[in-house]
Amino acid sequence: MKYEQEVIQWALDKGIITPDNAKSQLLKSFEEMGEVARAVLKNNQEELIDGLGDVLVTLIILAEIKGVKLEDCLGSAYNVIKNRTGKTVNGTFIKNE
Repeated sequence: MKYEQEVIQWALDKGIITPDNAKSQLLKSFEEMGEVARAVLKNNQEELIDGLGDVLVTLIILAEIKGVKLEDCLGSAYNVIKNRTGKTVNGTFIKNE
């Protein structure tokens, strides 16, 4: 991700990346997801872009605090879902058991 290292450096400079801040970053991620939800419900593209960006920032910082890389997390999740079968119902994918 192009800006990932810049976000990490910003957070280091601000003293955010410390083990004690993991819970705070988790809560901040939830808060930012609330902004994403509002943007989707209002169909506000500008707020959606801002909210999704903020979510990514908080997740990058949380991942750095916990010593994991988001790219690795994404790869792991994709490897779990890539061969799933199922169907989409009302916009939600329902996997076959």
